[in-house]
Amino acid sequence: MAPGQGKDMMSRLRSSGRWARGLVALTVTAAPTLAAITAVAGPAAATGHPKPATTVNQPKLGDACISTDLGTRHPYIKTTEVSPTITHFKGWYITEGTTGNQTVTTSTQTTISVSVGLNGNVEGGFAVETLGKVGASLGLNVKVDYTSTSTESNSVTWNFNQPGYYGVYKGTKKVTGTYGSLNCNRVQQGDGSWALKWIEGPGSGSFTTYTTLEEGAVRCQDKVPANSIMAKAQALLDCGSAAAKAEHPAGAVAPTAKQKRDRLVQRPTLTSGTSAEQPKATGRSARAALNCEPTAYKIAVPGKPLSWGAPLLAADGVRLRPSTIFSAHLDNWRLCNVTENNGVLEASLWNWGNGGCATIAAQNAATEQAVLQTAPCAEDDLQRFYIYRDVPGSSKIGVQNKYTGSMMGHDRYADGEFIRQYSSGRQDGTGTYTLIGV
Repeated sequence: MAPGQGKDMMSRLRSSGRWARGLVALTVTAAPTLAAITAVAGPAAATGHPKPATTVNQPKLGDACISTDLGTRHPYIKTTEVSPTITHFKGWYITEGTTGNQTVTTSTQTTISVSVGLNGNVEGGFAVETLGKVGASLGLNVKVDYTSTSTESNSVTWNFNQPGYYGVYKGTKKVTGTYGSLNCNRVQQGDGSWALKWIEGPGSGSFTTYTTLEEGAVRCQDKVPANSIMAKAQALLDCGSAAAKAEHPAGAVAPTAKQKRDRLVQRPTLTSGTSAEQPKATGRSARAALNCEPTAYKIAVPGKPLSWGAPLLAADGVRLRPSTIFSAHLDNWRLCNVTENNGVLEASLWNWGNGGCATIAAQNAATEQAVLQTAPCAEDDLQRFYIYRDVPGSSKIGVQNKYTGSMMGHDRYADGEFIRQYSSGRQDGTGTYTLIGV
């Protein structure tokens, strides 16, 4: 290799990429046990809330939280793996007299799409925060919105200075891993007192993202950094093959057997069905056999007269409504089929007025700010909710849909305002409600 050639090869990196937008769906699980519904004062019930140790945007497992955090959640990163990956590749032969700038049309080697959770979509604050924390933890600038390497041009324009057999490529650092969910809930401490802490919630899942694409050209004799994108491209040249050693006319070289095999291995496959990480939701579910607690509740805005009111019409949604003699029990809810796991309640929310159960419509499950509705009660995780409770003596709660993982909240305090799902909850505290027995 000529002096300085190694340096030239190290500089053969250029960036190309684009950003796009998309959707989110997040995964949750739970292991239920029987629970009590109302808050019962413990041996030393807390009289207040300590100041959180971190800001609400950067909570850690075990940190203190406050009651306005009950309707929120945050991701934390469990595992990460960074893999240099070639997305586009073409073997290209340069002869004497054909050096200089050339535009090479590569073939797609593998496709990477940004995803968070089961359905491979990115929408809402939780997914963006997840990917942001991934980048921060690794010191990488990763994609945090939905995009795919399939949107990249397959053309590479390169200045070939010397004759030889080249691998022309585009590549990236593919980042995969798993995340968990931090939720605010009451925890009994060693001295018997209670406190609000960030706990590991029932939501977890996997993510995929990648860095800005690099493009370049590499030969078999070039010295490149180990485990780099360029090294991955050099490996695809199949330097020991007859095709790599033979003389060729200028231009494209037919893929070697190794290149074809690698392309088949890396080609993404379409999958269907539900993940083991995510509860099952079906459009047509079996009718639920409800075992409801005797107490009916209002789910109210703390210190305000408006509470959750169920709709009379199936196409309508749950809204903030005042309680009057004309409410006809549409503002009354019972907790049914209640279980508890690690201090977190799980229940169906049955409405006394219309006889339906609170739900997120299946077609809207992946939609940020989808409206909470009611439907005939069924065995369906879209009708199951986790309830996060304040310390004993307080009736404040946060409500999370089991299937979507999103927290319930409202955009503004107003008569008729819809209750909606928010992937990270309402960070202004408007996802915290009070459970008032009636």
